[in-house]
Amino acid sequence: MKKYILLLVVFCLTINSYSQKKYSEHYYKRYELFKSEADTKNEIVFLGNSITEGGDWKALFPNINAVNRGISGDVTDGILNRLDEVLSSQPKKIFILIGTNDLARGKSIDEVLNNSKILLEKIKAVSKETKIYLQSVLPYNPNIGTKFSGHKSKQQDVLVLNKKLKKLARDQGVKFLNIHKKFRNKKGELKANLTYDGLHLNKSGYVFWAKIIKKHVN
Repeated sequence: MKKYILLLVVFCLTINSYSQKKYSEHYYKRYELFKSEADTKNEIVFLGNSITEGGDWKALFPNINAVNRGISGDVTDGILNRLDEVLSSQPKKIFILIGTNDLARGKSIDEVLNNSKILLEKIKAVSKETKIYLQSVLPYNPNIGTKFSGHKSKQQDVLVLNKKLKKLARDQGVKFLNIHKKFRNKKGELKANLTYDGLHLNKSGYVFWAKIIKKHVN
């Protein structure tokens, strides 16, 4: 009987632990991996969600100390939650791309903007020598793939958000990179040759992205 009660308590504690987790299992696994890695000098950090995680930044930029800090599914408050780890190395540069998942999950443009403001202010306060590059949220292509309708329905919201992010970057004194403009076609959609599902990038997409930001990275 005592053994049964003990097992029941352990089970309840386990369930409670999982229910209290705010982010995905993948998020915490990646976060723990990041924390286990030693800080290095002159890190150039690529910070964001799955679109950033999918990039092989070391191969794209072999002559720099590229560090991938992308986590699939991440949102602005998720970035804030793990920002201390990112800043512990006092990185040389940070390239930020975040916000698409926030909008898809129903967060308002102002919520994304406010979290982005907090993010920039914290980076500047904690790692004063770090050069910050805030990138515009990418467009979508609703004609490719059948998934991510929640994202693809936010095309107009992305345009509004990007305008506000541009102003935020200017107010905060950081560089704004309008990659949205480069990635969209004449209809304002993500170019078909750069994506495999209308949201995420294919290999050509990453090569194209690297070409756009190369002068800032190097």
